[in-house]
Amino acid sequence: MEHQINEEIRDKEVRLISDSGEQLGIVPIQQAQDIAVEKGMDLVKIAPQAKPPVCKIMDYGKFRFEQAKREKEARKNQRVVEIKEIRLTPNIDIGDLNTKVKNACRFLKDGDKVKVSVRFRGREVTHASLGQELLHRFAELCAECSTVEKQPKLEGRQMLMFLAPVKDK
Repeated sequence: MEHQINEEIRDKEVRLISDSGEQLGIVPIQQAQDIAVEKGMDLVKIAPQAKPPVCKIMDYGKFRFEQAKREKEARKNQRVVEIKEIRLTPNIDIGDLNTKVKNACRFLKDGDKVKVSVRFRGREVTHASLGQELLHRFAELCAECSTVEKQPKLEGRQMLMFLAPVKDK
């Protein structure tokens, strides 16, 4: 949002707020600019939609610096959620499955989502129910650290399921 400052303000009269935050009432624009110059600060229109518009006396450079600092801090605290993929085959052994479950739980604890896919090769696709059972078992093993975001669904030669990290209370 871009503010109008000093001579850019073209209104006849404005509601003026001092640099300390107290209301100075409705004054002509020239008087408001004189007060701002007298204090060595800028006159900034902060509420242009009001009748009359609200202007505040402030150090605009310092205001912009503080605003940029707050935005930078907000960006720093944001986290992008990644989608990690775990690939399985319908005839996976229990030891391998446990390793994949352990990796999926680690990803979920880090706050990432997990896409679990079962790849069917050759004629394995005729036994899609085995892949569905495998994905349901995988979801049960990950139950303490995840919730099923999207149920298993067959898409072409692979079956997909999405797990999301469990919400902390």
